[in-house]
Amino acid sequence: MPESLVKVCDDDIKVEVLDISASRQLVAEMMILTGEVAARYGEAHKLAMPFRSQPQPELPSKEELLLLPYGWVRDCAIRRCMPRSEMGTTPARHATLGLDRYSQVTSPIRRYTDLLAHFQLKAHLRGEPLPFSSTEMTELTQGASTAAYEAVLVERQTKRYWSLEYLRRYPDEVWSAMLLRWLREHEGLGLIILEDLGVELPMHFERPADLGEHFQVRVVYANPREDVIHFTEVSEPASALDTSASDTSAPDTSAAESSVPL
Repeated sequence: MPESLVKVCDDDIKVEVLDISASRQLVAEMMILTGEVAARYGEAHKLAMPFRSQPQPELPSKEELLLLPYGWVRDCAIRRCMPRSEMGTTPARHATLGLDRYSQVTSPIRRYTDLLAHFQLKAHLRGEPLPFSSTEMTELTQGASTAAYEAVLVERQTKRYWSLEYLRRYPDEVWSAMLLRWLREHEGLGLIILEDLGVELPMHFERPADLGEHFQVRVVYANPREDVIHFTEVSEPASALDTSASDTSAPDTSAAESSVPL
């Protein structure tokens, strides 16, 4: 799924799709490899350090997935099944990464649990006593995990706020969109993605629509403080005046979805 990047500088807002370049993918793979190596070392030497894991998701059957359009629609369906990752002092399998053990160690400046892993690993490599016992590490990782989850929620809310504010400023702009999935199909409420921005938002349809269908929309009302946005579908051609009103309230998305990772 595309990931949006939101930048705010003074009164200027920029929303764009994060570029997934070959170099970025290489760096990401090397970070995962480093995490696996660190976890293997920690497990082999029975170090009390933070290990990250993820339970095996209950994915749709192959037959169900084949009924969905290939690409973002299918990816969205799989993403919904992904459980949250977990953290503990015992190595366990990480389903998404396909690793039997994994520890995040590549960002000690911005992630406290990475720093904790560095303390333990470096002390062991120097032949020094470990700074933290297993009990202490468990308490520290539990507290850090709670704080990190809350920080992720705040980040998502902030990102959503500025995305809505960005869209509010361009009421005449026509955006290319795709229907990802139904939130409440009987009410015509679906989740769309603005393809040029990578932003996912709810939209109410006044007509039948197919998953994966491409169309164009324009914002008719947006209030980021109330977390509300209304769209109208623009008929072909994009400049045509004949439109069908579609609107929804952003809070309906959170009510209809279990958890995401915009």
